[in-house]
Amino acid sequence: MLRRRAGLLEAARGFFAARNVLEVDTPLVINAPVSDVHIHSARVNFSGESGVERAQFYLHTSPEYAMKRLLAGGSGDIYQICHVVRGLERGRLHNAEFTLIEWYRLGWTLEALMDEVDALVRALLGARAHGRSSVRVSYREVFTQQLGIDPFSASLQELTGAARAAGFVGTPGGRDELLELLMSVRIGPQLGREALTFVYGYPASQAALARLDPRDARAAQRFELYCEGVELANGFHELADAGEQRSRFEHDNAERRRQGLPTAAIDERLLAALAAGLPDCCGVALGFDRLVMLAARAERIDEVMPFPTERA
Repeated sequence: MLRRRAGLLEAARGFFAARNVLEVDTPLVINAPVSDVHIHSARVNFSGESGVERAQFYLHTSPEYAMKRLLAGGSGDIYQICHVVRGLERGRLHNAEFTLIEWYRLGWTLEALMDEVDALVRALLGARAHGRSSVRVSYREVFTQQLGIDPFSASLQELTGAARAAGFVGTPGGRDELLELLMSVRIGPQLGREALTFVYGYPASQAALARLDPRDARAAQRFELYCEGVELANGFHELADAGEQRSRFEHDNAERRRQGLPTAAIDERLLAALAAGLPDCCGVALGFDRLVMLAARAERIDEVMPFPTERA
């Protein structure tokens, strides 16, 4: 498995080198974590000689913020292959520490980026991709097709009923919690069985760092890629408006307080980079370990990781 991983990493680097995309390296230890309520950052405490805690740092959950600062500084098209850490994630498809391939393309449309993601995934999956077509379907369409509900207009009662039908027995959450539950439990596992499946047009409330669709403000310019029921990639037409991004960060922190989750200072360096001028770009993060898992026909992510958390 070590040789397979090494071969796929080499192939990924060759893919980007052939396309003149620059490899970069950003810090693992950062000053400001993400605010997304569904992502949990690991804290790092550094102590001085006296043993007194000097500052609070975090392990990055994605290199996105730092890479955007490089983009604003004039780096041009860039990619990175790095380890990231996300707390509270463990299971068949999850390990707290895992490898991401993340890249950004200047002046590209989301459709062009989906084409490139498709090409990279096919190059790395090898025989597993043979005979597979690619399809693109909207978030609204997959909900309508599989659950018979419109995610943009369904009532909270309808969404709760669908969650109950999926076996959810806990206290119902808000719209986004229910939508994400239904996507992860009912819809996502059915996607990508016959074809590489790109789902685009996620709800605006799940835009994160993506722009809203100018044709329909209820939707974000965001996509995810599924293969064999496994989510492999998450891409955005990147938001460049510093004021709007600040508002989203503040909303996230308010929601974190409501849910009793820890909050942290907003990343002012990222906002300064956006204010200085982030070039029009699209970006995507792809889960490398999951891709290796599919290429190797493994059942669990542990099978393709030399050191999952329990053995680290």
